[in-house]
Amino acid sequence: MNVMSDAPQKPAAGRAGTKKELPEHLKAYRHVWVFVEYEHGAMHTVSLELLGEGRKLADKLGVELGAVLIGGERGALLAAANQCFEVGADVAYLAASPLLASYRNEPYTKVMTELVNAHKPEILLLGATNLGRDLAGAVATTLLTGLTADCTALAIDDERSLAATRPTFGGSLLCTILTLNFRPQMATVRPRVFSMPARQVGRTGRIVEHKVNLIEETILTKVLEFIPDRGAGKAQLAYADIVVGGGLGLKNAENYRLVEELAIVLGGEHGGTRPIAQKGWIPHDRQIGQTGKTIRPKLYIAAGISGAIQHRVGVEGADLILAINTDPNAPIFEFAHLGVVADAVELLPALTAAFRKQLRLRRLTG
Repeated sequence: MNVMSDAPQKPAAGRAGTKKELPEHLKAYRHVWVFVEYEHGAMHTVSLELLGEGRKLADKLGVELGAVLIGGERGALLAAANQCFEVGADVAYLAASPLLASYRNEPYTKVMTELVNAHKPEILLLGATNLGRDLAGAVATTLLTGLTADCTALAIDDERSLAATRPTFGGSLLCTILTLNFRPQMATVRPRVFSMPARQVGRTGRIVEHKVNLIEETILTKVLEFIPDRGAGKAQLAYADIVVGGGLGLKNAENYRLVEELAIVLGGEHGGTRPIAQKGWIPHDRQIGQTGKTIRPKLYIAAGISGAIQHRVGVEGADLILAINTDPNAPIFEFAHLGVVADAVELLPALTAAFRKQLRLRRLTG
């Protein structure tokens, strides 16, 4: 059963009536798990972000936080497990086999479902990455449980259900979804939605190793080679330290170049709101907000952006937000740290020139 709400900013309230006890078949499920995305010797940052949030959920429920690591080399997984312990995990479930060295849906799904059936977590979280989305759907289908995809917020309700919030109706609403009658409760979460947790150096936990029984000949897909992504070396909008964003206040597509120029001078990335993406001023992969990229930069400059809730959801994690808008009553000034009431088309070139001058002086004196 799914319950939807248009007030996701608050934890889901208990359902009407007296508090219900969990059905007997669900009581065996306990603990919060995070699937740790580990490929080619590197851990995806969304896994660390989820471990930080998973720690909060586990504390709320009074249970353990588990990290699930699947890969080809036991030693590498053990090293990754130590990182997981330092950001909050209590136990690490390891599944190591040469057949798991590269991600393939079939063997990863088999191993993950075996782990869930053996240890029965009540919550299973994965990153909303290409890999995470692919694996989550297959695992949820195999386990016959619910999955809330592409979440932007997580909470525990009064009846210890996971309240998972995500955009819906093209981003015009946020809905909170609960999986009431099935376990585990699964969700994928966007990168950069949650902050990176602080490390507790030296913190340790338990290791539980899972025996992998896989036969290569029975696996339908084969990895022939890896072709490098041509864009892999480029800065990604979601992970940039400085982002300059533009909105309809720029008036036309030609003026968007002012956003690009400032971003280049600052060594950052540029993007914009959904309306200007729909108008074709920017490609959709540069859209910032509820239905675009979620960002957590050190500095976000919002030029000509009104600050509707759909945009706010994607940017409010920034350390510092500077808003530029001609309307002193624009919603963005309610959550921006600094605000300038001005025409962005006039102010952006002045900012670009000022920053360029400062950088020149720094080079001359440095």
